[in-house]
Amino acid sequence: MHARGGSAAASGTLYDATMTVDPASLKIQLYPASILRERCEPVTYTDNVRAVAQRMVEMMYKADGVGLAAPQVGLPWMLFVADVPEDEGRSSETTPPSASRGAEVFINPEIVGTAGIPEPMAEGCLSLPGVLGEVFRPPTVTIRALDLEGNPFERTATGLLGRCYLHEYDHLTGVLILDKMDDRELRKNKTLISSLERRAK
Repeated sequence: MHARGGSAAASGTLYDATMTVDPASLKIQLYPASILRERCEPVTYTDNVRAVAQRMVEMMYKADGVGLAAPQVGLPWMLFVADVPEDEGRSSETTPPSASRGAEVFINPEIVGTAGIPEPMAEGCLSLPGVLGEVFRPPTVTIRALDLEGNPFERTATGLLGRCYLHEYDHLTGVLILDKMDDRELRKNKTLISSLERRAK
């Protein structure tokens, strides 16, 4: 998920779940890369998975994002990272929190449940540079996963943090924000979307 709708470099290198990955080789994949439409598979926690997650956090920060999922770096893995900083109206101290206390890693995440009536908010995506559109999502989500050290945990979040979790989890099922935008939002972004599609040919 992108904080301000910027851009990122693309790469054609893809990996499967059985390969050892050089974290330094990872590049952000741009729409319409086919990996962005794949359903990801659970991974076995290893030192390599840990290293990839750490590298993804670095890439997320460098791209000015608040979340990044494995397929966005060419990996069909159930893995994403997130860090929604505190700001006016966002806090890591509320229950549930609407901001994180630093980078979070979610390995093999599972949505436990959501709560509340879906609300609209503009979302961007590191794999869709410049595209920004209104997406409806439930305001609160509970998610279960393994952390960077391989320990199981469960987290409930709301506001932008909860939205970020849902956005990144969508990536793991091959779903993009384009799929959740209405026709008006898609028309607004038509030029940028078409440009990305032409660039990929």
